Amino acid sequence: MSRFNLIDLTFREVQALTPDTVAVLPLGAVEQHGPHLPLSTDYTIATSVAEAAVTGVADAGRADVVLMPGLAYTKSDEHHWAPGTIWLSWDTLMRTLVDIGRSLAATPIERLLFVNGHGGNSALGQVACRQLRREFGLKTFLAHSMMPLDHGGMDVADPNELGFGIHGGFKETSLMLHLRPDLVRMDLAERAVPEALTEYSMIGFGKPVSFGWLSDDFGPAGHIGDPTGANAESGKSLFEGAVQAMMAAIDEASRFEVRP
Repeated sequence: MSRFNLIDLTFREVQALTPDTVAVLPLGAVEQHGPHLPLSTDYTIATSVAEAAVTGVADAGRADVVLMPGLAYTKSDEHHWAPGTIWLSWDTLMRTLVDIGRSLAATPIERLLFVNGHGGNSALGQVACRQLRREFGLKTFLAHSMMPLDHGGMDVADPNELGFGIHGGFKETSLMLHLRPDLVRMDLAERAVPEALTEYSMIGFGKPVSFGWLSDDFGPAGHIGDPTGANAESGKSLFEGAVQAMMAAIDEASRFEVRP
């Protein structure tokens, strides 16, 4: 199959897909990312990584894979205070993911991989994976375009962020400078690192105890991190690494079995 976008196929072509085909669904967000980045940041990163990974896997013949249209509106209520943020309630997004799974279950496709670009979707995405597994028998997977620090990822990009570069910081700004430099306002970029949180050994991002937060808890800027040193070269490296990791995830998802 030379076409990798699910919506470009006819229903008979979908009917001819194999059960081991991996449907890849990017999960983005439309939400504030500070004064220097567009609302589309998470959506742009998730869909770009997913598209490049699907194309790479398909062109190499490593696995049967199709790309689904990305979801732009997701669970962004931690940014509810900012004009332009468009967010779904947790139950609306959950029902949306379940309904999408129900629709896929009516095809030969038995494998669904979420490529998540927004940390606020992570917990709900895990719940959805289990629900879809139980309700429709789908083999479900949750991957991140970049694993967010507050969900177990590693922060090695910029020591100036002190481990707090989770939203509109060095990584996301560098990625956008690579993907959509026309939408980045580096003249408005400023450091917004909650240094007071370093005093706590148990509670914090990537620590044993998590905490509930809203993005304006950290100040009026809206972002959390230090974008001032971001650059397109780092963004290119981050993007290429994310694509290679996602290609490996798609490859494994196409043949994953709990009991061989």
